[in-house]
Amino acid sequence: MAPAFKFLALSLPVVARAATTSRDAHYDPIDYVDQLIGASNGGNVFPGATVPYGMAKAVADTNSGSNQGGFTLDGAPVTGFSVLHDSGTGGSPSLGNFPLFPYNSCGNNDVDLCDFPKKTRAQHGTFKNESVVAKPGYFGITLDSGPQVEMTATHHAALFKFNFNGAKDGDKPLILQDLTDLSNSRQDNATISVDPKTGRIKGHATFVSSFSQGMYKAYFCTDFKGSKIADTGIFVDSRASTKVQDLKISRSINGYPLPGGAFVRFADGRSPVLARVGVSLISEDQACASAEKEIPNFDFAKHTRDAKDAWKAKMINIKVETEGVDDSLIKNFYSGIYRTMVNPQNYTGENPLWSDGEPYFDSFYCIWDLFRSQLPFLTILDPAAVSQMIRSLISTYENDGWLPDCRMSLSRGYTQGGSNADNVLADAYLKGIKDGIDWDKGYAAVKKDAEVEPFDWCCHGRGGIDSWNELGYIPVQDFDYKGFGTLTRSLSRTLEYAYNDFAISQIAGGMGKKDEQQKYLQSSRNWENLYRADQKSAFGNGTDTGFTGFFQPKYLNQTWGYQDPLKCSNLDDKSVCSLQSSGPETFESSIWEYGFFVPHDQALLVTLYGGPDAFCRRLDYLHDQGITYIGNEPAFLTVFQYHYAGRPALSAKRSHFYIPRFFEPTPPGLPGNDDSGAMGSFVAFSMMGLFPNPGQDVYLITPPYFPSVSIKHPVTGKTAKIRNVNFDASYNNIYIQSATLDGKPYTKNWIDHSFFTEGKELVLTLGKNESSWGTAVSDLPPSLGRYSGYNQTYSKRWSAPGSAQLYPPSM
Repeated sequence: MAPAFKFLALSLPVVARAATTSRDAHYDPIDYVDQLIGASNGGNVFPGATVPYGMAKAVADTNSGSNQGGFTLDGAPVTGFSVLHDSGTGGSPSLGNFPLFPYNSCGNNDVDLCDFPKKTRAQHGTFKNESVVAKPGYFGITLDSGPQVEMTATHHAALFKFNFNGAKDGDKPLILQDLTDLSNSRQDNATISVDPKTGRIKGHATFVSSFSQGMYKAYFCTDFKGSKIADTGIFVDSRASTKVQDLKISRSINGYPLPGGAFVRFADGRSPVLARVGVSLISEDQACASAEKEIPNFDFAKHTRDAKDAWKAKMINIKVETEGVDDSLIKNFYSGIYRTMVNPQNYTGENPLWSDGEPYFDSFYCIWDLFRSQLPFLTILDPAAVSQMIRSLISTYENDGWLPDCRMSLSRGYTQGGSNADNVLADAYLKGIKDGIDWDKGYAAVKKDAEVEPFDWCCHGRGGIDSWNELGYIPVQDFDYKGFGTLTRSLSRTLEYAYNDFAISQIAGGMGKKDEQQKYLQSSRNWENLYRADQKSAFGNGTDTGFTGFFQPKYLNQTWGYQDPLKCSNLDDKSVCSLQSSGPETFESSIWEYGFFVPHDQALLVTLYGGPDAFCRRLDYLHDQGITYIGNEPAFLTVFQYHYAGRPALSAKRSHFYIPRFFEPTPPGLPGNDDSGAMGSFVAFSMMGLFPNPGQDVYLITPPYFPSVSIKHPVTGKTAKIRNVNFDASYNNIYIQSATLDGKPYTKNWIDHSFFTEGKELVLTLGKNESSWGTAVSDLPPSLGRYSGYNQTYSKRWSAPGSAQLYPPSM
C-alpha cells in the first residue's frame, strides 16, 4: 500500500489550468488512457498489453518488491516478459509465468556466457523510463542492453516483437524462456522442450496460487518467426547446452529456486524476431491451438489494432464534455474506467476443474474489494460481462459448494469478511441483469451462504453460523466445531454478515419469497447487537476524540469485549490487521470506519450517532483527522454518506477533497494498490457524479467533474446524460442548487438504475454555496429504518418502525 496520510483539513484543491486545450467533440476515450498510473508507489497495476477481461496479459516483469502487476516504474530492472498477470493486487505476486528474456548475443557467442537465472540476468534488464510506451492493447520498452521489446495480445495469446538494437555482425541473438513465475513458486516436475527445427517451445509447471491454499498447473506454447534459427537448447541453473532439447526439473536445491528452461538462438540480429506465446490451464496442445487460431499470421500491426478496437468498443459508450477541463482530470477518469475491465479475467474454456457449459471467470481478487464499486460500475458499462460473471459465480457455487469471496488461479482465495458475493448477486438482480442467469440457482447460492457453514470457511461461505443464529452476532473466541477459519474479525464479520443478509432479503423480496425476505431483514439488524452507546474513543496520548457510541466485540456469554476504536486505523502504525491468527476483531479497518458500515440502515445509524448534524461531524472527523485511508475500499462509501444526513453538498466537497489530491494520473499517483480496478472505479464513479450504495438500486448524486457526461447503455441503446449548468472548471461551483429529471423538478439526492437503462437526462444547476436541494427527509435515499430528527420531521415512505425496504428489480 502507498504511505498513509495523516491529519488533513478539508479544503478544495486548485486544479492547474495549463493543460487545457480546445478539443474535438469526437475524441477517442482511449487516447486518454494512461496504463502507467499506479505503476509505482504500491499501485501494483498491470500496465501491459491485454484485451478486456483477457487471459493473456503481456508485460515486462521487474524484480521490484511491488511487482504484483508485473511491471513497475520504480528503478527495478526487467527480469523477463511474461503473459499471465493479475492487476492491482496485494499480497504475494501472482502469475508472471514462463517469462522470455532476450540477448543481442552471448559473450563470444558461447551460450554459457549468457546469464540465464533471473537474479543474474536482471543486470541486463535496466531501462530508461522514457523508453516505456503503454497504450490499450500495446506495451513497449527498450532495454539498456539493446533489445527493444514490443507486445500486443489476443484473449489467450500474446505476440512479442524483438528488435536487437546494436547487434553486431556475427552476433547470434538469443531468446530464453524459463519455468518460473513472479513468486518463484514452481513445484517439482516442470517440463519444457524445444523443437530444434522450428524453435517451438512447449512446457508446463505447477505453481502456488497467491492469497490461497491452492495450486494450479499452467501450460504454454511459443513459436518464433523472423530471423533464421541458428540452434536451440535448454539451460539448468547457470549452464546451457545446445545438445539437449528436453528438460524435467525439480523445484529447488536447498530451498533455492532452481532455474531452468529453453532457448532459441538466431543467425543474426538484423531482422526483428516475432514470438507468439499461447497460454492455457488445460494443456500444451490447447495453448498451441489458441495461439494458432488467434494469431495465425504473426501480424503485429493487425493484432495491435484489434486489441485497441476491443478497448474502444467498451469505452466509447461513456463520453464527457471536455471543454475547459484539465487534461489530467480526463486522463484520470478514462484510465480509471480502463482498469475496471482488466480483472476479473474470462477463463471460459480454460477451467480443468469442471465443464458445465457456463462461463468461467477467474481473478475475483477479491470480492471484498470489488463489490463496493468495481462490479457496480460494470453493471452500467458492460452488463453483458456482468451477467457472465454472475453465471460464473453461480457455476462455482454449483461445482465447488459455495460462492467465492476471493478466487484466483483456479483456487479458493481467503475470505476477508462476509460472504460478499451475496452483495454482488443482489446488485445485479436489482439492476435487471438477467441474460442467461438462472436466478433460482442464484438465490439458492446466497441462501446457502447464510444457512450452511462450510468445513473450510476460511475460503468461502461464513463461519460461526450457530452463534449468529443463537446470539445475533459473531462472538470473540467463538466456539465453532462445525467449520474452521481464522477466529478473528468478529466485529467486522458481524457487520458484513448483516449486510449480506439484507442483500439476500432483497432478492427474496423480488422473487416473491415474502417470509424469507422478512427472515433475512430481521437478521440484517444484527449489527445493532454490537453497538455500545457509552463507548468512548481516545487517542494514544489520552486525548478524547469527543465522540461516544461505537461498535464493540462481545463474547459468547454476551459480555462486552474491548477493541480500541482507533486500532487498525490510518493512525495506527503498530497493528497488523489482516488474516493472522492473532488478528483483531476488524479486518483492515478500524471500528471508527466500520462504524459507518450499515449501508442498509443509515437512518437508524444517524439516530444512534445523535442526529444528522452529529453524524456529519463524526464523518468529518473520520476524514479530517486521517482516521480513514482512502487507499482502502471501506473508505469509499464514507465519502458520500453525508447524503443520508441530508447534506449532499458535503459529499461533493469531500469528493473534491480526495480527487485529484490522492488520485493523481501519474505512476505513483494511487493512494494504495488498485485492487483489480477498485480504485479506478472509485475515481470513475466520483467524477461521473453518481456513486453507488452497492447491493441496492441507489446512486448518490453529486455534480460531475465535467460540463456533462453521457452514458449509452449497451443493451437498451439509450443514452443517459448528466449536465451541469453553471459548470466551473476551477471547481468553486460544486454545490447543487436545483435539478430536473427529464425536464421536471427533481429534489431527491439519489437516483436508481433506470436512469441508465431508460436514457434519462439529469440537469444540475450549480452554485458556490450549499443549498436546500436534496436535504428534506423525503429526498433522502432509502433506509431500512426511519429517518428522525431532521427538523422534527420523519420519513414517510418507511415510516413504520422496522418497515421493510424492497427494491423491485427492473426486469
